[in-house]
Amino acid sequence: MSAAAGFEERLDRVLERHGELSQALSAMPPPPPAELAQLSREYTQLSPIVEAITALRAARDEADELQAMAEDPESEPEMRALAEDERAALMAAMPAKEEALKILLLPADEADERNAILEIRAGTGGDEAALFGGDLLRMYQRYVETKGWRFELMSMSETGLGGVKEAVISIGGRGAYARLKFESGVHRVQRVPETEASGRIHTSAATVAVLPEAEDVDIALDEKDLRIDVYRSSGPGGQSVNTTDSAVRITHLPSGIVVTQQDEKSQHKNKAKAMKVLRARLYDRERALRDAERAAARRGQVGSGDRSERIRTYNFPQGRVSDHRVNLTLYKLDKVLSGEALDEVIDPLMTADRAARLAEAE
Repeated sequence: MSAAAGFEERLDRVLERHGELSQALSAMPPPPPAELAQLSREYTQLSPIVEAITALRAARDEADELQAMAEDPESEPEMRALAEDERAALMAAMPAKEEALKILLLPADEADERNAILEIRAGTGGDEAALFGGDLLRMYQRYVETKGWRFELMSMSETGLGGVKEAVISIGGRGAYARLKFESGVHRVQRVPETEASGRIHTSAATVAVLPEAEDVDIALDEKDLRIDVYRSSGPGGQSVNTTDSAVRITHLPSGIVVTQQDEKSQHKNKAKAMKVLRARLYDRERALRDAERAAARRGQVGSGDRSERIRTYNFPQGRVSDHRVNLTLYKLDKVLSGEALDEVIDPLMTADRAARLAEAE
């Protein structure tokens, strides 16, 4: 079977499945609630693909009709010329329609519509790396605000200079993970620290990891697999935050994953937040185990926090942001760090990802 015939057969299967779902959703009596919800989700996902298939095939039919008119010897020469011009314009637009349809047919990442857990950690560079971690935290907070998403700071470890050694954020909104997952990796900064008298440029780094937020049904946690320790919260320099044992450390014994939470005064709230982060890390771990290539790519992106393992560089003297995965350079450092122009970095990454997956599918 040729590639074209295989593509058309795939389109036929989509149309057939969409029809089956339509019948199932209108059946009386209706399916059980859980099944109904699943059928509705699949129907909603297929609907835009069906619309694109219908539009493509309608355009092909119209092109055939115009060709017949252009070749009809009984038609007026002016009508034949007009039909030929219209057909040429229609055929010129056809590859773009087919490309858009192929993109819609790409298998979606099951986590793309989920909320995200975003983790920032200062890497190489000491205090300057922590200050940069604070810059990244503010960048993502402002970006989330521009999207109208929910931003919840789960935990944060600060330095005395206002830097951020580590921060964990829950971000809620449609497609949050789909866009933010491309932020995973080492972010490098080049600038002159305020304390640098000679004006020498320093290089430091911070790592960002973005995980899809897990739902309770995704990860079944057995109490016997958890060691839960409680202790007294403390702030920078040992300063007491709470006079009760409200901080929580949860260790998942089978995997060795450890999550700590101490930002809330309530032990119950700290435990709930820690469990949320633990589920996200375990869910990401399971996804990685199911897809070894994705696991290798993610480890390669996040790395150890060394400044050489970078995906993006923020150069303050030049006002430049460079993403090394797509050879993109923008002289909009301020607008990127304010969240205003971050989409100008993320959009090309999403386009490159779609192109790579299209190439694999062909």
